Amino acid sequence: MDILNAIGEAPLRLAAFIGIFVAMALLELAMPRRVPGQGKATRWFTNLMIAGIDSLIIRAMAMLAAPIAAVSAAAWAQAQGWGLLNWLEAPGWLELLMAMIILDLAIYAQHVVSHKVPLLWRLHKVHHTDVDFDVTTALRFHPVEIALSMVWKIIVVLTLGASPWAVVLFEVTLNGCAVFNHANIALPLWLDRLVRALIVTPDMHRVHHSIYPSEHDTNFGFNLSFWDRLFGTYTAQPRDGHLAMTIGQKNHLDENPKKLIWSLMLPFRQTRRPSGQKKLSGK
Repeated sequence: MDILNAIGEAPLRLAAFIGIFVAMALLELAMPRRVPGQGKATRWFTNLMIAGIDSLIIRAMAMLAAPIAAVSAAAWAQAQGWGLLNWLEAPGWLELLMAMIILDLAIYAQHVVSHKVPLLWRLHKVHHTDVDFDVTTALRFHPVEIALSMVWKIIVVLTLGASPWAVVLFEVTLNGCAVFNHANIALPLWLDRLVRALIVTPDMHRVHHSIYPSEHDTNFGFNLSFWDRLFGTYTAQPRDGHLAMTIGQKNHLDENPKKLIWSLMLPFRQTRRPSGQKKLSGK
C-alpha cells in the first residue's frame, strides 16, 4: 500500500484507462467491425459527458466518507483484519487470484440483477439505449447506477477482505476489459474464438447489446467469459449477424439516446408500451 500512497491510486487507474481507451479508439479506426452510425460526434459528446459526471459523483462520495471507495475500503479492512482473505493464511499469489475471481463473479451477479430488477433496469437501460457500439459505450452508465455499483463493490471488498493491490488490479482490469469488449474492432475469427475462451471479446459482448431481449439478457460477463457458460447465460452469435444486427432498445431507436439530458432523465420517465402489450418484467 506504500507504493499506492506514493504514486496515487486514482492517477494510476486513470493513466491505464486513458492508454487503453486511446489504443482501442485507434484500432476502431484501423479495423472496424461495423460501419459507424450517423451522429458519432453527438454520441461521443454525450457518452463522455456522462463519464465525467460519473467521475464527479464518485469523488463527491469519497469526500463525504473516505471509505466510500473500493481501494480505501480494502485498506481499512486490511488494517482492521476484516474479511475472508484476512482470516486465511494463504500465499499472496493465491489471495490475489481468489480476489480477482470473486470480485469478477460479484460484477457478473450485479449485472444480471440489473437486468432482472425493474428499478435497477431503469438505470441500466441508459447503457443499453446507445444506438451504436464502440469504446464510448463502455462509459455510458447512469450516475445513480455508478454510485450503487460502488456501494456494492465496497460491500464485496469488505466481506472478502481483498488487499488494496488486488482491488487496484481488479479495477484496472475491469475498466480495460470493458473498453476492449465494447470496442468496434474486427478481431480475426480464429483469434476471437481463442480469446473468448477466457476473456469477453467485442463480438461476444455485442450480442448483449442486441435489440432482442433473448440476446440482451445473455453474455453478462465483463472480464471472464466462463461465468456465462457456467450459469447458462451464454449466446455465441446474434441471430441477425454482427453486421446486420440492430443495437439498442426497441422503443428508443430515434435520435434521443444521443442527447445528454434525455439519457440522464430516461430512468425517471414513465415507460410507454404499445396499446395491448403486456408489461414485461424489467423491460
